[in-house]
Amino acid sequence: MKYIGAHVSAAGGLANAALRAAEIEATAFALFTKNQRQWRAAPLTTGTIDEFKAACEKYHYQPGQILPHDSYLINLGHPVEEALEKSRDAFLDEVQRCEQLGLTLLNFHPGSHLMQIDEDKCLARIAESINIVLAQTKGVTAVIENTAGQGSNLGFRFEHLAAIIDGVEDKSRVGVCIDTCHAFAAGYDLRTTESTAKVFAEFERVVGFQYLRGMHLNDAKSTFGSRVDRHHSLGEGNIGHDAFRWIMQDDRFDGIPMILETINPDIWAEEIAWLKAQQNEEAVA
Repeated sequence: MKYIGAHVSAAGGLANAALRAAEIEATAFALFTKNQRQWRAAPLTTGTIDEFKAACEKYHYQPGQILPHDSYLINLGHPVEEALEKSRDAFLDEVQRCEQLGLTLLNFHPGSHLMQIDEDKCLARIAESINIVLAQTKGVTAVIENTAGQGSNLGFRFEHLAAIIDGVEDKSRVGVCIDTCHAFAAGYDLRTTESTAKVFAEFERVVGFQYLRGMHLNDAKSTFGSRVDRHHSLGEGNIGHDAFRWIMQDDRFDGIPMILETINPDIWAEEIAWLKAQQNEEAVA
């Protein structure tokens, strides 16, 4: 079964995220458990935790259907020790918040070398950061998101994701989230059914579907291989519809949250309905 939803707002309380997802008939959702542009947030109260869990139960969202995202400020591969420790502390807090909320996944951008250390050293730092945080927590899987490769961001090649996973000691608690816009901008061609099949054959060879824990389903305003991260509504960008139809008809993508981060929340319900409908079309060979 496909779990399809969007990254919804938690404004007014975390429980509202579940309500907003239900309103667009989503079977999955993403959220920030704190302000994503601040390092620190007030601790979660018992009331907030209980209300969130009650809303998820009311609207039938299990932990495996929810893909929270951490703060954009965090850089687990930071080349400067003091800043690296600050990021690690913030990431630990994010994982602990997921623990408190009963969530089992945390999606994050891997990190950036800032032109100060080489790629391999940065990837090793990211893996070390994950190890440090996993050792202090339980029950939450660290889900690495591929990037478009803007600036000095790593994670834009499947090989980067594989290298980070290789350095993580507890392989049962690490996974990846593939963002289609990011992949396309990084040079993975998703414009046709055939090219999409080749991209995910490469993903299987380099990373492995056993590590796929989520998807971000976004079309791209950015051009192929541009390494520019600009999302678009499904079918309105440079990817088109074929890749999303193909993904919906492949059972290797079952059982994970598949999240829209497309640019027009007003049509999320329509996009979700369209994605659901593709599963009823003739399956791919």
